Amino acid sequence: MREVDLTAVRPYGDQLGDGLVQLSFTLPVPYSLAARRAALELMTRVGFEEPEVVHYEELTPGYTYFVMYARCVESVDFEAIQGAGFDVEYMSEDEIERFAGERIGRPIVVVGASTGSDTHSVGIDAMLNLKGYHGHHGLEGYRSFRSYNLGSQVANSTLLAKAIEVDADAILVSQTVTQQNLHIQNLTELVEMVEAEGLRGRMVLACGGPRVTNELAKELGFDAGFSKGTYPYHLASFLVRELAARAAAA
Repeated sequence: MREVDLTAVRPYGDQLGDGLVQLSFTLPVPYSLAARRAALELMTRVGFEEPEVVHYEELTPGYTYFVMYARCVESVDFEAIQGAGFDVEYMSEDEIERFAGERIGRPIVVVGASTGSDTHSVGIDAMLNLKGYHGHHGLEGYRSFRSYNLGSQVANSTLLAKAIEVDADAILVSQTVTQQNLHIQNLTELVEMVEAEGLRGRMVLACGGPRVTNELAKELGFDAGFSKGTYPYHLASFLVRELAARAAAA
């Protein structure tokens, strides 16, 4: 087996380093041979080599859906990224409980919701409810946490009011609806409301969702962001460490 060059990592398809990728997207053009040609040309223009249309169909009149293969010629220096704040050592549930008991010594109060017009509650339920996700308990199942799940379609003002009422240590927001960047507008509004109340230094703000990254979250004023693949113990590890660090610095 060939050794991976971590300074020049590219996608893997059939052979290491071949750069093969599969993509799917929709073009707002009628289903036709011209649409197929447009997709091939677009892939070439953005830098892919050997593009191939493996499937395309009319999504709705005037729109064509494509599945394509292509070769990515660019690479990324993975070694330069490692150790730059991206490597996080997560704790197990038992380790989190011990850490919280020793370093914080009281229940950690968390209030969460899917806010704005977002009707999706699967993500927030997975993080906060006892059942959790894939065998991992939500924060409700931890002795060291007291969680309040307000559900979906919750106004930012309602979420913040609840956080103030229960003297929350952290606010968690789940955002699934992202059309026209509604999640960015909604998340920004919450940060501004927390700051207007003079509570930004008191509360940890975290958000999650399919298009939420840690980088985006911090850019919007949150302390952390969690995307797909997040389990409750990931969130809990972050919260106990962040709160312990704040307590030590106080």
